[in-house]
Amino acid sequence: QLQLVESGGGLVQPGGSLRLSCVASGMTLGYYAIGWFRQAPGKEREGVSCISRTGDSTYYADSVKGRFTIFRDAAKNMVYLQMNSLKPEDTAVYYCAAGHWYGGNLLDYHIDYWGKGALVSVSS
Repeated sequence: QLQLVESGGGLVQPGGSLRLSCVASGMTLGYYAIGWFRQAPGKEREGVSCISRTGDSTYYADSVKGRFTIFRDAAKNMVYLQMNSLKPEDTAVYYCAAGHWYGGNLLDYHIDYWGKGALVSVSS
């Protein structure tokens, strides 16, 4: 029974930065690959990024590549998504997920747990 809680969302101007955090309780995140997904109003959920259990492999959607960075801190049992150069189209609810990832795109990511989401709003 892993519980995930996202934090760090909020309102930011275009070009600004935010750092999302995913903190776990119940089990160590070290057992799981951690992914970030987002869903904008009226749109389908999309995969944003993923990091392997050991942290040696990562995935980024083309839309965020070069702007977002995913990393993990095993000692703190946390995973982060650093978001720079934010655009209005990044506005969405962002979800942290824990599961098993076998590389490649997130179609190969089996998700066992979801967080409840954090809203990121990019607007001037």
